[in-house]
Amino acid sequence: MARLPRFVLPGYPQHLIQRGKEHHAILRDEADYWYFWESLIKASDKFGCDIHAYVLMPTHFHLLLTPRGADSVGKLMQSVGRYYVRYFNDRYQTEGALWGGRYRATLLDPDAYLLPCAHYVELNPVRAGLVSGPGEYDWSSYGSNALGTEDPLVTPHPRYFRLGRSKKARQNAYRALFDDTPLDPAQIQRIRDATNKSWLLGSQDFARGIESLVNRRASPRQRGGDRRSQAFRAAQAARDTQAGVDQLR
Repeated sequence: MARLPRFVLPGYPQHLIQRGKEHHAILRDEADYWYFWESLIKASDKFGCDIHAYVLMPTHFHLLLTPRGADSVGKLMQSVGRYYVRYFNDRYQTEGALWGGRYRATLLDPDAYLLPCAHYVELNPVRAGLVSGPGEYDWSSYGSNALGTEDPLVTPHPRYFRLGRSKKARQNAYRALFDDTPLDPAQIQRIRDATNKSWLLGSQDFARGIESLVNRRASPRQRGGDRRSQAFRAAQAARDTQAGVDQLR
């Protein structure tokens, strides 16, 4: 099956994930994390990507970012991937590919999904059982977004600024998202599906707006369960009735 082209529009945030080949470790110790983190800072500055949330995990990493140019994301991922593979192979005396295929990405509606997706990204270490709370994990944007820790990799999105008038108010409101409105399993699955399948993450109205800009479908066609719905059956019955009338003419 041909790969779907990714949605890339300057000014629209994206959620990306890149995994190690066969889920092998890509970050083995603190030196690896530091090198990778610094590589992301350099590449995001060079190629024009504002990173709003991230997490670096032993076998993969997530980025929530907004590109400033049409090729910003591709160049960032290519640059980081190439330089880190060279570093990794030299340090561990290995050869060959490090990544498990191309990265996965979804373009998302910032009003509806910017904060839930950041929430999803920063809770990865908790879901993986590495820590009991997101503030205990050193290699994510939670410290910056929720606690005010200085992190040159993080650039807040305008949606984040609407959380409050002051830094303290925004941090308090952001932490409340984790405490008061946990992501439900359906929302987690929707984020995963959209990212892995390269569909948009947003409402039908948002998808139609993006479709008009990129001239391609932005969401999957309705399948079996939808075709068996009451509305579909009623419409199909009407078509069958009309076909019978036409045959009698």
